[in-house]
Amino acid sequence: MAMPQSEAYVAADMSQDHTSELGHVRPWRHIERRHSRRIMVGDVPVGGGAPISVQSMTNTPTSDAAATIDQIRRLEEAGADIVRVSCPDEDSTAAFRTIAREAKVPLVADIHFHYKRGIEAAQAGAACLRINPGNIGSPDRVREVIQAARDHGCSMRIGVNAGSLERDLLEKYGEPCPDAMVESALNHARILQDNDFHEFKISVKASDPFLTVAAYQQLADAIDCPLHLGVTEAGPLRTGTIKSAIGMGSMLWAGIGDTIRVSLAADPVEEIKVGFDILKSLGLRHRGVNIIACPSCARQGFNVIETVGVLEERLAHVTTPMSLSIIGCVVNGPGEALYTDVGFTGGGKGAGMVYLSGKTAHKLANDGMVDHIVELVEAKAAELEAARAAAKLEAAE
Repeated sequence: MAMPQSEAYVAADMSQDHTSELGHVRPWRHIERRHSRRIMVGDVPVGGGAPISVQSMTNTPTSDAAATIDQIRRLEEAGADIVRVSCPDEDSTAAFRTIAREAKVPLVADIHFHYKRGIEAAQAGAACLRINPGNIGSPDRVREVIQAARDHGCSMRIGVNAGSLERDLLEKYGEPCPDAMVESALNHARILQDNDFHEFKISVKASDPFLTVAAYQQLADAIDCPLHLGVTEAGPLRTGTIKSAIGMGSMLWAGIGDTIRVSLAADPVEEIKVGFDILKSLGLRHRGVNIIACPSCARQGFNVIETVGVLEERLAHVTTPMSLSIIGCVVNGPGEALYTDVGFTGGGKGAGMVYLSGKTAHKLANDGMVDHIVELVEAKAAELEAARAAAKLEAAE
């Protein structure tokens, strides 16, 4: 029996990092997620307790199908669950059909203003339309888009941004504020609900984390649809990551959010990496090797920073959820190793200690540590994958 899609995101065995179970024995790690109804974006469940999906958006010209497909492939390899593609004109929606056929993950067509682009994108294979119903014209045009979504199995995302609020709301409230953003979102949602269309999620994004968090908190209490989180236009890689981690992290910690997109002025692949790192830090998703490393000091028995940088690159291909501790000395090293799958602690005199599943294993010379640690991690990943496959087989029987 095939694993349900909603379970495909959850590792069967976290080894030393049973984060999904820790709420039972360590209640201070438990996150009580907001209850929302579930929708589908292609074969990816969003809301209703489904694992929080990670999204990014292409920045190639959509009319250049080859370039867009190539970027989507890189996002898929990085772990993207959903990818958004802008469809500003007919050339873009014409290319979208080819792009959707090649993509392995569901695509969201980003539509602004022109209702025909939404219809064309639905017909071309979009799994979801990012669209604000109130911006695309008459009720008849809205109904046409909704019917196209129904006919082709598309869900929708209502996307409210502080930088593009409706004029009447700006006049009413004087400036972008949580009340204005939530009113805009609910007005758009009402249009879909009045047409008996309920397969939608909502985002209320701002570049200001304070405004973003306040708007989402208010929206979360006002409606039960899934919420797409994001701090929009967060900035370049470093500062944008920090701003997103503060804004989205606080909401996720409070249980708000069903799918996320980190908006960075950087390679879209970085958005996926940061998104997973935010979720991993909260124990909400697990993908790849979680490296625990000290910042290094004069006590270090080897060059920690250089070693971690090399290991991060060498282990990027490992998607199995697992943990690795790289600590420079024995002050915290053995303690950290107790809770990781593989650990290495510097001990001086050109060698350190290797730990496997929290237990002392053997000494290792610094000179060959990187290659050996990579081998140990790959072996542990293979062991975990074999255990997961066996558990799936047993469940199917």
